[in-house]
Amino acid sequence: MSLIQKDQNYIWHPFTPQTSGYESVIIKSAKGVWLYTQEGEAIIDAISSWWVNLHGHAHQALNKALQEQSERLEHVIFAGFAHEPAICLAEQLLKNFGMYVGKVFFSDNGSTAVEVAIKIALQSFFNQDKPRLKLIAFEGAYHGDTFGSMAVGDRNAFNAPFFDLLFDVSFLPLPSDTNFDAVCSAMQAHLAQENVAAFIYEPLVQGAAGMRMYAPEHLETLMQMVHLAGGLCIADEVMTGFGRTGTLFASQQMRVQPDLVCLSKGLTGGYMPLGATLVQESVYKHFQNKPFLKTFFHGHSFTANPLACAVAKTSLDLLLEASTQANIDRITGQNKCFLEEIKQLKRVREVRTMGTILAIELENEQVTSYFNEERQDLYQYFLQKGVLLRPLGNVVYTMPPYCITENELQRVFDVIKAYISR
Repeated sequence: MSLIQKDQNYIWHPFTPQTSGYESVIIKSAKGVWLYTQEGEAIIDAISSWWVNLHGHAHQALNKALQEQSERLEHVIFAGFAHEPAICLAEQLLKNFGMYVGKVFFSDNGSTAVEVAIKIALQSFFNQDKPRLKLIAFEGAYHGDTFGSMAVGDRNAFNAPFFDLLFDVSFLPLPSDTNFDAVCSAMQAHLAQENVAAFIYEPLVQGAAGMRMYAPEHLETLMQMVHLAGGLCIADEVMTGFGRTGTLFASQQMRVQPDLVCLSKGLTGGYMPLGATLVQESVYKHFQNKPFLKTFFHGHSFTANPLACAVAKTSLDLLLEASTQANIDRITGQNKCFLEEIKQLKRVREVRTMGTILAIELENEQVTSYFNEERQDLYQYFLQKGVLLRPLGNVVYTMPPYCITENELQRVFDVIKAYISR
């Protein structure tokens, strides 16, 4: 029996309709930005394997960090025990975010990092004996697939089977120059109820909604309103963190800082599952020196896995190197040039870019949506051309590993332009 047949027999893939005859692409190896199939075909990974891979596949320094840590300590319970990789990584994350007094709570992935943030926010008010239960989020939001993260996400087909089980959340339109006054008025109306615990948002870019982008000054104003009303701000930087928006974290483009920050995806450079929730001291103090029953009773079996933490620390070191920062600047510049090159093409409804993220919204007879039917044609076309792009409906986006060369990125752009110029 072939691997493809075994895959069909035994595996249930994520976000994949379970139709007969579906065949996965079997990847045998990878190096840099290139994926190699079992037939020997080469594919450019232009979306960093779902936004996680920062430095390229099979990176020598990350391989070394993983191997060396595996020879010392592969895992240990993190309740009552600690280890150097987690301690060093936590210190590094807090300092590089600019959160010089705070704590890091480790988990397993982006969804759990969001769950942790939501629970900490709600319990911080519970621990003060001043419970607040209301959460505010943006329309179009995507924060994960666990129940809490689904609840603060946009209500759509992704979570339709669970609508009746999701707790109530107030949603605001994504702000723009034309609707900002109305968004502020809606925010003020919610805050006037004096029951808002937290406002959660994807800073500056909504990923799954089609790489929708909005201005730092708009988000900054909304955050100030929440803080003035005594609420907390939760930045979901699972996708936007680690250089994707041009700064190390998207939140660093605002003067107002969040109270909690959710990290995952690029955290380990794409090597290992790991989530982290950064917590300001002003929130942590509501859990400090409290009665036992006000403990934050949350944890995961693989919390702060030493292998993942060791790789994450090395990945962050690589990210801060001048050569990586120069690559980020180059990719940002190439994105801007390509935007100018294609923005007047007939098939282009809108094109936008921020940092290493480029999104092209294509014109067709359907509304822009993840469920736009052009998605499958786009995906197959690009794959046949040797480029992995996973369009969000009719939105084609690129978010490559930072090691991609100028020629490799231009090859991706050429394939995209060839499709929209047909």
